[in-house]
Formats: sequence, C-alpha cells, structure tokens
Amino acid sequence: MKRREFLKWSIGTAAVVAVSRSASAQTDLKGIRIGYQKNGVLVIARQQATLEKHFASQGIDVKWVEFSSGPPMLEAMNVGSIDYGAVGDSPPVFAQSAGANIVYAAGEPSTNGQGILVQANSPIRTIADLKGKRVGFTKGSSAHNVIVQTLEKAGLTYADITPVYLTPPDAGPAFANGSIDAWSIWDPYFAIGETKQNGRILINASEVTKTNSFYIANRDFAKNHGAALQQIIDVTTATAKWAEEVAKSLSAVTGIPLDIQTVAANRSAFAVGPITDDIIATQQGVADRFFKLGLIPRPVVVRDAVWKPVQS
Repeated sequence: MKRREFLKWSIGTAAVVAVSRSASAQTDLKGIRIGYQKNGVLVIARQQATLEKHFASQGIDVKWVEFSSGPPMLEAMNVGSIDYGAVGDSPPVFAQSAGANIVYAAGEPSTNGQGILVQANSPIRTIADLKGKRVGFTKGSSAHNVIVQTLEKAGLTYADITPVYLTPPDAGPAFANGSIDAWSIWDPYFAIGETKQNGRILINASEVTKTNSFYIANRDFAKNHGAALQQIIDVTTATAKWAEEVAKSLSAVTGIPLDIQTVAANRSAFAVGPITDDIIATQQGVADRFFKLGLIPRPVVVRDAVWKPVQS
C-alpha cells in the first residue's frame, strides 16, 4: 500500500471509529469552536477540512478562530468563546493557577520547534551571556518556560535578565531592530527570525528540557459533550499522520511563505496522544517552577485538570 493511500486509509478508519462513538453524543450540540495558531496539527486539520467532513453528518458546524499565542486563546476558552484548541506547556499552567475553566484533553511531544534567537553578529555566545540582557517573549507562553529553564541550566536566575513581554507579531520587529537582545519563541516565528530576520539559534529548547504541547478543552464542553470531544481527538490524531502535505497546508492557512513553513515542519513531530503519567510529571515540573518563581499566584495540581473520558 502506498504511503498516500495508507494515510487516507488511516484517517478514514479513525473517522469510522469516531462515528461509532457518536451515537452517545449529545444531540443538542450545533457547533464546535476551535482555536488555533500558525502551527501544528490543527492548522492541517483546517486546511484538510477533516473535522468539518467528520461532523457534517451529525449536523454540527465547525468554526475556526485564530490566536497569536496560547494565553489569549485560553482566556477565550475560559469564558466559553471557544471549545477546543492547541497550546504549548505554559499557558495551561497559568490558566489553571488562575482558576480557568479548562481541561487537558490530549498531548503532543515538542521537538526543535522552539528556542532562543540572537542576532547573527551578537556578542551573546552562551547562555551565561544573557545576564543583564533584554530578552523578549510572550508572558505565560511556552517560550516563557524555555527561558526560565535555560537560565536555570546556566546557573542564572530570572532576575538576571530584563524580561520584555511581547506577543510574537510585536517581538519580531523588536528583535530585527535590536530593541531586544534575544528572543525566546516557537515556530513558525522561530523559523522567520532565523531565516528572515538575521537570527542565530543560541539554543534549541530540546537541548534544555523535555517539552510538550497540549490540546485543551473548555471544562463545561468536555463535561457536556464528552463523546464529541473524543471524536475531535480521534480525528485530530488521524490528521497528525497526514505528513506529506504538512508544509503546504501550514502555508496555505497561515499565509506564511512555504519555505519558512518547510523549515518549521521539518523539525516538528506530529503525534497526538493521551495525557500519560510522564507528560503529567513533566508538566507538573513546569507548574512547580513557575510557582517557586512567583510567576503564578498559587500552586496547581496538573492531574486535577486532566480530562477523563467516560468509558462506554
């Protein structure tokens, strides 16, 4: 069986399995609102319309809402404006600490798709050289965790840098014009900084720590529409296997040039799966570190926010 045929078969099979669960789905669900960023499996799902095709027979519409980063997405999820979305490791920690109405629905290991950039001609050559420097990143994002753990690895503290909280669209120009000395960021902005803004990779996140990305759901949506949520996860998992057209799909949906998305896609892993004990332990370490630094208002127990599907 050819790869393309196998992938189509995989998606089709998963969809059949998901449909078999739909009999128990709540019939009052009319629409699903999904938050996405400029990377990852959900962008591919949108371009391939896999969720729309799956839910069409159930009379359920799918609406897509784009966000520049994870924190505002989870703010929207907390108030019920979206039902499901993908974020890095830090946003759910900040959200859970603030009492947000969310649950972890599925996980995905992260690889080399994020790290810290400096300008090509920058005198910053080691992590220790970040001391006293202005470092830009999005507060509460996975980039926040990367900078915290990177500093820790070098024996520096958070107080040793000047954090500059910027969204990715604002941080890019600030990095290019030298307003910040370093930029902690994820793909595709990581690839943009590297290929278009004269960036040099100081360190990849994978050299510092094990990281995960997450698929998060509004807690009420998970409680009231668990069967539909499981179907979303099943279809998303199958979509992750559609590797041949990843870069093209990412570019088509986000408008970011194909060469940049190709760089990002080639160093990414698309493997959606359940929230394992190992993932929980890694995420708990992130939460504990943020609380110790005073970056979140109260400690959290990650396991308390892990969705447990009802077994039929």
